Amino acid sequence: MTHFAYRGRDEADLDIEVDYVVVGSGAGGASAAVTLARGGARVAIVEAGAWRDPEDYPTSAYGAMRDLMDDWGAQVTMGRALWPVVQARTMGGTTVINSAICVRTPDDIFDQWKREHGVEGLRNRVLAAQDRIEEDLFVSEVPVAARGRSNLLAMAGATAMGLKESHYLRRYVKDCLGAGQCLQGCRDRRKQSTNINYVPETRERGGVIVSCAPVDRVLTEGSRAIGVIGRFVHPNTRAEGTRFRVRAKKAVVVAASVTHSPLILMRSGIRLPALGKFFRAHPGTGVFGCYDDPVDMNVGATQGWASTQFRVDPGLKLETLAIPPELVASRFAGGGTELIKRLSRFRHVAMWCHAVRAESVGSVSRSLFGSRPVVRYELDGADMLRFRRGMHLLAQQHVAAGAKSVIPGIAGMPFELDKDDIDKLADAPLDPRAYIAILSHLFGGCVMGRDEKTSVVDARGRVHGMRGLVVADASVIPTNLGVNPQHTIMALATVFAEHLLA
Repeated sequence: MTHFAYRGRDEADLDIEVDYVVVGSGAGGASAAVTLARGGARVAIVEAGAWRDPEDYPTSAYGAMRDLMDDWGAQVTMGRALWPVVQARTMGGTTVINSAICVRTPDDIFDQWKREHGVEGLRNRVLAAQDRIEEDLFVSEVPVAARGRSNLLAMAGATAMGLKESHYLRRYVKDCLGAGQCLQGCRDRRKQSTNINYVPETRERGGVIVSCAPVDRVLTEGSRAIGVIGRFVHPNTRAEGTRFRVRAKKAVVVAASVTHSPLILMRSGIRLPALGKFFRAHPGTGVFGCYDDPVDMNVGATQGWASTQFRVDPGLKLETLAIPPELVASRFAGGGTELIKRLSRFRHVAMWCHAVRAESVGSVSRSLFGSRPVVRYELDGADMLRFRRGMHLLAQQHVAAGAKSVIPGIAGMPFELDKDDIDKLADAPLDPRAYIAILSHLFGGCVMGRDEKTSVVDARGRVHGMRGLVVADASVIPTNLGVNPQHTIMALATVFAEHLLA
């Protein structure tokens, strides 16, 4: 048997041995695992969430939060504003619930890593890995038939504004149907989340899959990692099951996410000063444009257009985002008949969003009992100026595309601004509590670097002072990329795994 799922307390403990244990099955974990398996190693993927086939994905946002999100998506930042931290808990990780956006690592990032963190030798190997990943996962531009009116309007608005950089997105999707279900998981198997490619391939190559199995800690002998241990958790009831122990003859690869990888290392006795530090993110939110003609934003690719023109100055990425009606309801103020009246315009609104390349830094630490992450993070004044600038740009783009008004969703401002009043957004509040925002792209907590005082791993993902222990997810990224990070995560994990094989 190569897949071990939940086992109750009345069943025998699971105890197996492989060459490599990989904790996590998302972008980093699955990429590392399949690379090791292709190299001839026997690999075990240990995933905290359940294995769900695409046919069993939920059809609603509520169902996605229940079945696919980490702790119902209830993780929020501790700071002035309680902003949600979006991460999945399922086989395939966050690749199941994101929009599959593929952006190659910007060249200036490698220079920044070298200059600020002493990390060298990654550029050529990362870019080569990204070439292979793009071929594996059918990376292509959103096809014309799947663009939908929201994405077409965004392109038209960007052109009317004179943006010099504006493009339809490249995504890990094979022949997108434009069903608009990315955030609930693609039931049509078009999106190339890792649970439908790299994880099954690892299993086919002799690997072992352990699901419903959150890892408590890494087992060590002296300064060497020798495996992982934890207890099964039922995906629905959250009841604890029997124990599991997966021993690794060669190495342990931790890829449990920015919020969970640092905690696993903390519980395992790692005491590096930088552990849990240097948390960064892309805070973002959306602006609705209201159009005379129907937009039907849920028809077409969930995210199909973007611009990186403002990535460096002021530090923003603009993109489309279609959210389902129940989430739109959560963004529209009011209740009762007033809310129903506002929701009656659903077919005529389009939501476009920005992601801030924030310079603010936070931390990840353990909760009182050590099992849950606590994220401390808030935007400083400079980042809030960027945030507000992004809102204004989105409103301008909507109006340029033909919107008659916009709905900014900012406390203390009118629910709706006429197209002639959007410049009021230039003076919108700078208090983060006034905005409905999320953190969708996370970095740090186990950052790469040369200095053990300011980093957790080296340029090969190896934890300082430990043998056979590698971190291979977004927690190693020491800076804010300013673009969607999945391609960088997958490539780094691939390169780290190649080093292990060598």
